[in-house]
Amino acid sequence: MKQVSLNDIKVIELNKISTNKSGEVMHYIKRSDIGYIDFGEVYFSWINYGMIKAWKKHLKMTLNLVVPYGSVRFVFYLPDEDKFRIEEIGYKNYKRIVVPPGIWFGFKGIENEKNLVSNFSDVQHNPNEVMQVDKNKFIFDW
Repeated sequence: MKQVSLNDIKVIELNKISTNKSGEVMHYIKRSDIGYIDFGEVYFSWINYGMIKAWKKHLKMTLNLVVPYGSVRFVFYLPDEDKFRIEEIGYKNYKRIVVPPGIWFGFKGIENEKNLVSNFSDVQHNPNEVMQVDKNKFIFDW
């Protein structure tokens, strides 16, 4: 695996388009967008308010994270540099976070009773491709 930096994480502005009174269209990703490598799978993960899901590191997967409902604080960590990076996205701050493989991350629901995280990844889930440790492994004040 190549050496990664927290600067390799990209945050992409996304469009919400009003469709008169019927609702909105919320863009996610196109084949020509930064962060699109290939299609592996899309999954959704609910995170309750105040709850934390941490720590996970993908060895091959590039993540494209979007929060279409609620708001979520993502924390990224590189132990070799002992550096954290925080990004908060959600419906009111609608963006996509592109995370290359090799970066530890966790997230916390910070707005609604339930907050929805979506990941558009370039590879399908494989338990041999991901590492997980207890949320107390890396000390962070959530």
